[in-house]
Amino acid sequence: MFNKSSPVIPPVASRDRTEPLTTVLANDKEEFRDDCTPCRVTGAAAFAGLGIYSYYSGHAQLLAQKQAIAKSGSMFGLKSRQTGITGIAITLVGMGLWRLVN
Repeated sequence: MFNKSSPVIPPVASRDRTEPLTTVLANDKEEFRDDCTPCRVTGAAAFAGLGIYSYYSGHAQLLAQKQAIAKSGSMFGLKSRQTGITGIAITLVGMGLWRLVN
């Protein structure tokens, strides 16, 4: 079942000391320092697109449910819901911009 020419992996218990998390993270950061440009553009477009979509669809749904929201007597009226949707959309677009430059 196993290939005898493959290297033998020691069991976890045989390790006498684990590496500190800061060392592991530093090694990973150095290894994956540069991200390809298409990956950055795709990630940025995904976040920005999601932010734009959530803004327009969220506000459209609020307008469609305007009377139901007014009748509900909820503590959260139309303005606070619009603010929440706008905040989420701005955050997502900001994440897209951050992904593009970092």
